[in-house]
Amino acid sequence: MWSRLTLFAGNSNAALADKVCSQLGIGPGKALITRFSDGEVRVELGENVRGKDTYVLQSTCPPVNENLMELLVIIDALKRASARRINAIIPYYGYGRQDQKEKPRVPLSARVVADLLSVAGADRVITIDLHADQIQAYFDIPVDHLLGTIVLSDALKEEIRGDEIVLAPDSGGAERARSFASRLKLDLALMDYREEEGVYPRIVGNVQSKKVIILDDLIDTARIVLRTTNAAKAAGAATVEVCAVHPVLSGASVERIESSPISKLRVTDTIPLSESARAIKKIQTVSIAPMLAEVIKRVHFEESISSIFNEI
Repeated sequence: MWSRLTLFAGNSNAALADKVCSQLGIGPGKALITRFSDGEVRVELGENVRGKDTYVLQSTCPPVNENLMELLVIIDALKRASARRINAIIPYYGYGRQDQKEKPRVPLSARVVADLLSVAGADRVITIDLHADQIQAYFDIPVDHLLGTIVLSDALKEEIRGDEIVLAPDSGGAERARSFASRLKLDLALMDYREEEGVYPRIVGNVQSKKVIILDDLIDTARIVLRTTNAAKAAGAATVEVCAVHPVLSGASVERIESSPISKLRVTDTIPLSESARAIKKIQTVSIAPMLAEVIKRVHFEESISSIFNEI
């Protein structure tokens, strides 16, 4: 059934690629992906891809520039090897936070990455929880924007007792948190941070004596989620749990989370956890591999993608 489909993996998240291949019942595509002595990316495909439907799974997570360049070179190699279609699966889309000109003389880096992928030869991009939905408009090729929050909500369903409330850490994440709360049939609260008015912090909604579930698309330094956690505890929350799709976890974020009042941090495997993060018991991972495998099937057979989220 999969004779015309091949999935290649970059070095950023080989474990996730192996899980997806296992779900599909196929072996990973053969390729040599290394570095020359001066650091340049070296790619050599180890099998014939002429006329095939090819997929490249690569998160542009730290080291961001290394992983991005690796992805572009793999795509170019597939294009020059006459692949019929090249689908770039980017579980975590790096540079996604630079999606608008909030002040003069700054770049639209999210657009730059979109242009690079198109020029390299990608025919489609499959990605998960972009930092902003508008990034899809930066592409001149189809983009399948998947919702990793659905995987997280499914993992939570069996634990819901009814005394929980979902808390958005800022106004930018309000719509994401609203959808998440709706799927779990929970109330929604919003962190309101307006330093110029001296309102720091204030939560719109009642979290008193409730289990608070903070939802965000990513955790990087963990400062925002910890600010929200402390605000929730100050407002009388019984416990605080955090759900985030992308565990960037840079700098001292792991240590901050370990020493914080957060009872549990639930993330997906769009980005592999560091050794220190894996050692923290309160950090738990939910795999997105089954969802990605189902999406690959549907793209390959040209079936609806959006219907997946209606069925779940």
